[in-house]
Amino acid sequence: MKYLAYDISHRTTYEYVGSVSVSYHMLRLRPRDLPNQRCLSHALRIEPETAVISEHRDYFGNAGHFVTVEKAHTRLFVESISRVAVAPQFVPDADETPPWDLIRGIVQGDHSGSGLEAMEFVYDSPMVKISGDIADFAKVSFKPRRAVLSAAVDLTERIFREFAFDPSATNVSTPVGEVMENRRGVCQDFAHFQIACLRSIGVPARYVSGYLETDAPAGKEKLVGTDASHAWVSFFCPGVGWLDLDPTNGCIPSMRHVTVAWGRDYGDISPLRGVIQGSGEHTLSVEVDVVAGEETEDPVLLPAERGGWDSELVSAANDSV
Repeated sequence: MKYLAYDISHRTTYEYVGSVSVSYHMLRLRPRDLPNQRCLSHALRIEPETAVISEHRDYFGNAGHFVTVEKAHTRLFVESISRVAVAPQFVPDADETPPWDLIRGIVQGDHSGSGLEAMEFVYDSPMVKISGDIADFAKVSFKPRRAVLSAAVDLTERIFREFAFDPSATNVSTPVGEVMENRRGVCQDFAHFQIACLRSIGVPARYVSGYLETDAPAGKEKLVGTDASHAWVSFFCPGVGWLDLDPTNGCIPSMRHVTVAWGRDYGDISPLRGVIQGSGEHTLSVEVDVVAGEETEDPVLLPAERGGWDSELVSAANDSV
């Protein structure tokens, strides 16, 4: 299996109008280790100096860091630096996958760990509400007895064709019903909408956050900070496992997608969220760089060898925390 290495820098800056005395933050920025992906190294750089920083795994198995800043500040800077090796995900022949209308029954009858996990992703979640209109949209692709991957790819391509990418049309809390009505939004909206479509017909689906390597405009150099966090969808296919789909780009993710976390919707896995004491007004800027490196057939599997994750925590004022 061939892996492609990526160096990823994700920089988040909060500029506060007034002074913040104490702040608490949850970070989900370390890429996951998967059968086709290995996080070879990960580091955090945080300004100002952190008083507390701790690591944990959340309910969905995502890596999280809890950070406390007790020094008065008007600016918070967080940089996540990762080196990740990615291989293509396995994609079966679409017509050989089970009929979609049998999946809910198959999953309900599967009392293994994978079946029970999948059932959690069939129901409504805070940011993904199912409706009859959404189910009707899905059923245009999901004809009776159609193979689930064939139908899911058709749905992905329809969303890509019929919905316009428009960053000004939505915000982080825009309901999926409004996204369907206006047919405009960003990757988060399209992922939420496709998840709602799949769940509305009984197919387990979850929200995936990560990164996507982008190309420079023709004839121009790629600018620093022009990549972005990305979101896509994963659905459960009995006998195969979880398969990814990217409705924003109308494709099945491959080696250019780097997975960071997954959950029921964006609310479960936002990259950085927190509570502050002091000025509530702020400006936010985010810059991401995804730089492809060499190909290899044998990535250095540091997390597997060490029996855990390889994470270096770096503060601005002291070299290690």
